[in-house]
Amino acid sequence: MSVSSVLKAGGRWRCFPVSLGSSLFQALRNSCCRKKSTASKKIIPSVAFGDRNTKESGNALDKLFSSEQQASILHVLNTASNKELEAFKLLRGRKSINIVEHREKFGPFQNLESLMNVPLFQYKTTVQVCNSILCPETEKKKRKSPENRLLRKLIKPEIERERLKAVNSIVSIVFGTRRIAWAHLDRKLAVLDWQQNQCCQLMKGTYISSVYLEEISSVISKMPKADFYVLEKTGLSLQNSTLFPILLHLHIMEAMLYALLNTTFAQGGQHQVLSMNRNAVGKHFELMVGDTRTSGKELVKQFLLDSVLQEEPRVFFPSDKIVHYRQMFSSTEQHRIEELYDSLLQAVAFYEMAVFNTEP
Repeated sequence: MSVSSVLKAGGRWRCFPVSLGSSLFQALRNSCCRKKSTASKKIIPSVAFGDRNTKESGNALDKLFSSEQQASILHVLNTASNKELEAFKLLRGRKSINIVEHREKFGPFQNLESLMNVPLFQYKTTVQVCNSILCPETEKKKRKSPENRLLRKLIKPEIERERLKAVNSIVSIVFGTRRIAWAHLDRKLAVLDWQQNQCCQLMKGTYISSVYLEEISSVISKMPKADFYVLEKTGLSLQNSTLFPILLHLHIMEAMLYALLNTTFAQGGQHQVLSMNRNAVGKHFELMVGDTRTSGKELVKQFLLDSVLQEEPRVFFPSDKIVHYRQMFSSTEQHRIEELYDSLLQAVAFYEMAVFNTEP
């Protein structure tokens, strides 16, 4: 048996037959295979080149799965009907039929390697099928992935849904260059506390760490206890060098709040402090004009008014505090204390987007 070989001789390309057993053909073949293998970074061996690689793939399967896992997989492959096999997404269609036919013709599968003798089953497919048999919930998780992606864009770091569903109260914190504001709301959207604190000394000088620690510790001492502390995450661009002093200040503030409020993180590794995307909150309340977020002052003013006029307002201000909150809001109207407005809006958005949306 021979193949055609092409070589350049005397400035012209010429074609002539070469035996498969010749040293030239073997050298070309070995060179191609060597380049292919060195270029690949995958650990998974290929099963396309004969018995030796098939045996290596079988050995790799033995290393991937424990003896107990192999026994569980083989039990399913040897006992499940065609309909039961189709319950696994990767075995729908012709694959499940091929397994049953192979089993009827050759008997039960003795090991995972023998599954690669079934049509449509190569090494990679076999590994995926074995994993899907061991973890049948994978497909269910994938169906929820779009919702998970939205939540990941909204809140960092990632938090288990069970913790979000169980939340009873949060403190929403928004800080700028001169002040820090917070709103304490329970899951009924009742405003338990809402205030702001001046921090005028922080950006003076050279960002002295001890000054930041003193100022922020003083503010935190006034904050109530809550299940989560939610910080506003701004979308300021790092490419604008003129904003670097402000960005540095905001990052220092964020780091300090994470460190001082995450009091139980060292013991249980559970985050109590989260960062929430500012523009996502703006979109939730239709405050965005292009990429710019407008003031939420009028919306907060409407919340205060509705709490008095409506039986079931969107945000509930307790009767013993409503007068105080309205006076506080009125005193800020001339200076537009955006941090105060934004802290309340962020708290409402957290419940409506991250807590209530995760409930069945």
